[in-house]
Amino acid sequence: MRVLSGTQPTGDYLHIGNYFGALRQYVSFQEEHEALYFVADYHSMNSVRDAKQRREFTRSVALDYLACGIDPARAVLFRQSDAPEVCEFMWLLSTVTPMGLLERGHAYKDKVAQGQSADHGLFAYPMLMAADILLYHADVVPVGQDQKQHLEMTRDIAARFNHTYGEDVLKLPEPYILDGVAVVPGTDGRKMSNPGRGSEGAEGCAVRAVVAVRLRRGA
Repeated sequence: MRVLSGTQPTGDYLHIGNYFGALRQYVSFQEEHEALYFVADYHSMNSVRDAKQRREFTRSVALDYLACGIDPARAVLFRQSDAPEVCEFMWLLSTVTPMGLLERGHAYKDKVAQGQSADHGLFAYPMLMAADILLYHADVVPVGQDQKQHLEMTRDIAARFNHTYGEDVLKLPEPYILDGVAVVPGTDGRKMSNPGRGSEGAEGCAVRAVVAVRLRRGA
């Protein structure tokens, strides 16, 4: 079974929500399945405009992956932009994707309501996510409850593509949501979704603390 998931590099560290909601699952999946994990630097361009900073964040997320137990000998770890074909594939998928499907995306509405610019990149985020997943023929995608709708959209896009061209070219992935950690709140009571920035010390040190414990135990 092929498992695929990724994390946006939008801060200089991962937090405890990333660990319990994603990284812990990633480590267990690599033991039994074909695991592909990536740092989603294309996705982060919606909020991180400085190229140097984005490269630094990307490196930081990769280091946290390794520190928390992702083993390159047992899993494929890569940067999203190292396979630019994903953008070409996104265009191919967009030719069969109804506008109404994207307009129903709740994540876009939520982020705009929070003050993020209503750029096309943000609106088309589910398209790039679909390309990420379908390009690698993933069987299972570990996601948080907030990303479940995007995975359902991915399945809809894949099914429409297959129907349009009369052949089952694309695999319809299944979601994997770990019970009990679908949403992990931050210190402000809101969901902890993306890597944090230096000003959020309590949340930002959490993964570092987990890593320190693992190192002391020789894990």
